[in-house]
Amino acid sequence: MPTISVDKAELFERLGHQYTTDEFDRLCFDYGLELDEDTTAEVEAAIKKGLPAERPQLKIEVPANRYDLVCLEGISRALRAFLGKQDPPQYTLAYPPGGEKDLITVTVSQETQRIRPFFACAVLRNIKFTPMSYASFIDLQDKLHQNIGRRRSLVAIGTHDLDTLTPPFRYEARTPTNIAFAPLGRATVHTAAELMEIYESDKHLSRYLPIIRDSDVYPIIYDAEDRVLSMPPIINSEHSKITLETKNVFIDTTATDDTKLQIVINMVASMFSEYCAEPFTIEPCKIVFPDGSTRISPDIAPRTVTARASYINSCTSLSLTPSTIQSLLTRMTLSPTLSPNDPDALIVSLPCTRPDIFHEVDVMEDAAVAYGFNNLPDIFPQTSTVAQPLPISRLTDVIRREWAMAGWVEALPFILCSHEENFSFMNRPDPGSLAVKIANPKTLEFQVVRTSLLPGLLKTIRENRSHALPIRVFELSDVVFKDTSRERQARNERHAGAVWCARSAGFEVVHGLLDRAMKMLEVPRIGRGDGRDMGYYIKEGDDPAYFPGRAATIYYRPPPPKTAKRGELADELKNTLHINQDRDIVIGTLGVLHPTVLENFEITYPCSALEFNMEVFLKRS
Repeated sequence: MPTISVDKAELFERLGHQYTTDEFDRLCFDYGLELDEDTTAEVEAAIKKGLPAERPQLKIEVPANRYDLVCLEGISRALRAFLGKQDPPQYTLAYPPGGEKDLITVTVSQETQRIRPFFACAVLRNIKFTPMSYASFIDLQDKLHQNIGRRRSLVAIGTHDLDTLTPPFRYEARTPTNIAFAPLGRATVHTAAELMEIYESDKHLSRYLPIIRDSDVYPIIYDAEDRVLSMPPIINSEHSKITLETKNVFIDTTATDDTKLQIVINMVASMFSEYCAEPFTIEPCKIVFPDGSTRISPDIAPRTVTARASYINSCTSLSLTPSTIQSLLTRMTLSPTLSPNDPDALIVSLPCTRPDIFHEVDVMEDAAVAYGFNNLPDIFPQTSTVAQPLPISRLTDVIRREWAMAGWVEALPFILCSHEENFSFMNRPDPGSLAVKIANPKTLEFQVVRTSLLPGLLKTIRENRSHALPIRVFELSDVVFKDTSRERQARNERHAGAVWCARSAGFEVVHGLLDRAMKMLEVPRIGRGDGRDMGYYIKEGDDPAYFPGRAATIYYRPPPPKTAKRGELADELKNTLHINQDRDIVIGTLGVLHPTVLENFEITYPCSALEFNMEVFLKRS
């Protein structure tokens, strides 16, 4: 959840009441927020010591999907409506006197499709900034960049003094050497390629350079006189920078996601439209796309959702009338009306500042917040159920208890690992159809979903190699495999794994651990040519993760299916040995790990490992 800092005195002035810290904490809780900190005491202590101090701040945690609450303007507007001190504002588009033909036009070139294809913009006319509102305007952009904009990779915002520019505008994409302008805070003109080198050492801007650096074209916005407005998502131009004296603001947004683009442009324009000469009015712009189609931006038309009073009452255990629910939703900045056709229904108009509402259930949640979660009645559920563990969990607990009582320590490593750890570190090839890969991994440590428990156990030993020997660790958890036969294209499989690390290899130790597990599962040990119907045995294996000649494959012979007819019994007995061998399945491996595997994981002592699939025993659990 993002945390915002707002000026305490300014917020309380907007709310029309001076709250104590406890009172405001309760108000935040009732609305679904959390007061993280009140800096009043720190500021007063600094003043007493004669130290410089800023005005007291309130640090408030807001829900991640409530973009309308990440600035002072939005949170004060929402709380005033919640307290019943104002009606939800109605945002409107204010066209120029000449209508649509006089709108500012922005033409989008075809080349932008290669880098940041989506564009939106808006104009705030006759705005009046104060130092506090100006700082809030800048802070809102930063919050949206970091939150919904994913550090400008999805959405970037630019704000400009419209009076310094000449419409119409052009949104283009050019090669870095063909772009030259004086960036914000500098008087010298540089090419885009030079700016990339200059900002490499900038603590703030360097984090955004990789977004476009490797592209052969960079996005750029020009006015009618070929003056640069900005090079999104990196920097605006010095020429069009806004100041406290700025009266008309042009807002541009570029993005790789059109849905998030529309949310951001609506949020920036609507939050600060209250400072316009005519509050809550936004001047739209006309965008011309490469295919000739046009769009009026921003689109602040409200959406509608139908909510039923019966549904809201069933979820909250209340008996509210539709008109009562209507008043509750109004306090949440929604605009509901009673349906003329259905006495149970409400037509809820959703403002452009509430993109977090998708469904009737979201409307129900807002109604419950306005009513007060602490005021909801306590009732017993109408249905009674008895919880119980899943069969695979019960089976897992049997092995977990036995191995723990045998002196082994359970480890809980991550289920994600690097591709190298899962394959090359284990001397195992990647067939390409086995592991589920993360599409956009944030770190090299989390690239694939593990297909074996052993890499995690070996990393656990590596990080605890200073402990006394022997080190005995085990894990009972899921691994994941690709499975095109499943709807989700993957399947989970519960495995049991263990690693013994000591001065000697300890093959017999993990073999004994396997025998103990099978004994608890009531699976007898048999020979490969044994005619018994059910059991397990081991056979020399060739898994490259293990030392040659010191590896074994674990086979399991499941119980035979029940014979449908007694007349077939004699034929079955005659072919018992052949049939039993055909039923044998590979469930795992054990052995002494290969020296190169230990070297890859930086382990200097020999290790023996065991891993097998537990789900084959599920029907017997």
